Amino acid sequence: MEIGIDSFASAMYGDNNTLSSVDAMEQLLQRIEFADQCGLDVFGIGEHHKKEFLDSATAVILSAAAARTNNIRLASAVTVLSAADPVRVYQSFATLDLISKGRAEIVVGRGSAIEAYPLFGYDLKDYDALFKEKLELLLQVRDNEFITWYGKFRPELNNLPVYPRALQEKMPVWLGVGGTPESFIRAGSLGLPLMVAVIGGQTHRFRPLIDLYRQAGEAAGFKPHELKVGLHSPGYVSNSTEKAIEEYYPGYAELWTKLGYERGWPPVTKGKFDGLIDDLGVLIVGSPERAAEKILRHSEALGGVERFTFQMDNAGLTHSQLMNAIELIGTKLIPLIKKG
Repeated sequence: MEIGIDSFASAMYGDNNTLSSVDAMEQLLQRIEFADQCGLDVFGIGEHHKKEFLDSATAVILSAAAARTNNIRLASAVTVLSAADPVRVYQSFATLDLISKGRAEIVVGRGSAIEAYPLFGYDLKDYDALFKEKLELLLQVRDNEFITWYGKFRPELNNLPVYPRALQEKMPVWLGVGGTPESFIRAGSLGLPLMVAVIGGQTHRFRPLIDLYRQAGEAAGFKPHELKVGLHSPGYVSNSTEKAIEEYYPGYAELWTKLGYERGWPPVTKGKFDGLIDDLGVLIVGSPERAAEKILRHSEALGGVERFTFQMDNAGLTHSQLMNAIELIGTKLIPLIKKG
């Protein structure tokens, strides 16, 4: 199993939210560089268009990281494809692939945060139709140097080339999904690796949806080993489980209460949090031993997970705490995962 971190390039974490955007970006790049040195497999950068985050130009951040790293794979987490031009997305990540010498990946999704739609002139009523059409074009561009294509939301292409081409013959494109059955079926039917974002509740409840993905993939002629499943969950690792909870909970409660106010969720309580960090809950918060045990349990419950990524840097944690977490993941958690 591959282990990594996803970041939303938060500009609001730690130090009483006094960190400048310049310093926040530099510290993020330091963390990606350190994750590479510690042996983590992948680092993903999200996409938001809000004051609290610095990740609106995902491929630019990843390209800066590529120049400072050697082995770690660099991915989006996720690219809001519905509000983007698939040709430009491919060109940006193909360029990243050249800079990184073949370490680029794209995780595409419709986006649970919807601020990109009005910003780039798209109507939310076309939420699914936009994604379906643009995913089709992205895959065609990835697989073909010359493109002939037409659709509803973009001018047609008549035997036009798209450059540069990625170093990887088939640059990985993952489908990022939440809880919509149609999204799982779509990923399976296309034979795309699946990245499941579980941010609340109990992880094992996603098993029926992942079964739908595998069934759709096999029905489309893909072999089981071609149908990769990844899991993205909020979490944090510290030297002990007690210390991890003490450091993680205040920022988590603040952030998710704010998100809840925006999206209609109830405020976070300590009792609810305790349920999320128990054996079946989604949050991977604890010592390396506790976190590794829970990741393996989740993988077994979901029928096998090939990649797990922590989303941890928007919970009020300081740079030093995040660096310590990265070191613990690389030196202690990953060896435990490999032992199984």
